Amino acid sequence: MTKIPFNKPHMTGKELWNIAKAHANGHLAGDGMFTRQCQAWLETRTGSRKALLTHSCTAALEMAAILADIGPGDEVIMPSYTFVSTANAFVLRGAVTVFVDIRPDTLNIDERLIESAITDRTKAIVPVHYAGVGCDMEAIMAIAKQYGLLVIEDAAQGIMGSYRNCSLGSIGHMGALSFHETKNIISGEGGALLINDPVYSERAEIIREKGTNRSLFFRGEVDKYTWVDIGSSFLPSELVAAFMQAQMDEADSITARRLSMWDTYHQELVGLEAAGQLRRPIVPHDCQHNAHMYYIILPDYSVRTRLIERLKACNIHSVFHYVPLHSSPMGLKVGRTIGSMAVTEDMSERLLRLPLWIGEGIAEEVVKTIREVL
Repeated sequence: MTKIPFNKPHMTGKELWNIAKAHANGHLAGDGMFTRQCQAWLETRTGSRKALLTHSCTAALEMAAILADIGPGDEVIMPSYTFVSTANAFVLRGAVTVFVDIRPDTLNIDERLIESAITDRTKAIVPVHYAGVGCDMEAIMAIAKQYGLLVIEDAAQGIMGSYRNCSLGSIGHMGALSFHETKNIISGEGGALLINDPVYSERAEIIREKGTNRSLFFRGEVDKYTWVDIGSSFLPSELVAAFMQAQMDEADSITARRLSMWDTYHQELVGLEAAGQLRRPIVPHDCQHNAHMYYIILPDYSVRTRLIERLKACNIHSVFHYVPLHSSPMGLKVGRTIGSMAVTEDMSERLLRLPLWIGEGIAEEVVKTIREVL
């Protein structure tokens, strides 16, 4: 049995009570009391114009692609070093994914390379806030404004993180959040679409409700609801929202405890970085990260493989991260790259993610083993 798993979902103690309360309320389908409370919390905490819970961040990205009117032949610029959902949401609409390289410091999309990827078919830029550290959104929004493009933030890892005091996901025209069990605030599976440009608000509700104007009907704005647009069933059940509400109530304390563990890793690994054995994460001064992840960059692929094996032998589960999308079978089929992907390819072979979840003494034990190996 793994002594220190990579992830252990945190419970505040209120989740099951909330689920029982949802059942007692007699409403288990979507858009009940807990859904409304979670959406209000997100709007208050992020400053977004409108927040809509979804059953996953993937669903939120798919909604964003529909709202952006992405169609066959359109191009969407994004990093290759990201989860497959970032690309899939747009490929499902017929788009071509245009991959650019990442920055070597934050592993976020290199904003200096975006302009060279823009063509007359470009519709959107999708920055991904890796490890809860914000992309250079000022530069990205300026490019988008200059060329008339939409910005859809993939803030799957970004809840409680910010860029220049603006919540991640609230800066672009739209943003997508994740509440998957590996994230900071969880509901097992779950997500949210943040609508920051009000022009998309009403249609977002329609797309989320299978293409009907059901939400307008329940608010008394129409006398009946009917099929008015494309859409799908993107909303989660009240059981998911009830669990999520308990997590949101404790979001500040959860974040503080994760930051404490992140800081422990960061301090304990100073010596190994100084000795050239690894590189620690880099957080720019204008970003407040959320301690979503602690990773290290090792000298080469063989060192990473050896360290993973040794940690596993000590019952400590560590993992690498994405296989770059541009080199995947589907990425080669539906996407294209602009310029060199050297940083993406290099980092993907050397990055190692360490266990980070709320518990005592985890970081110290992991670092002790890393020291013994390196």
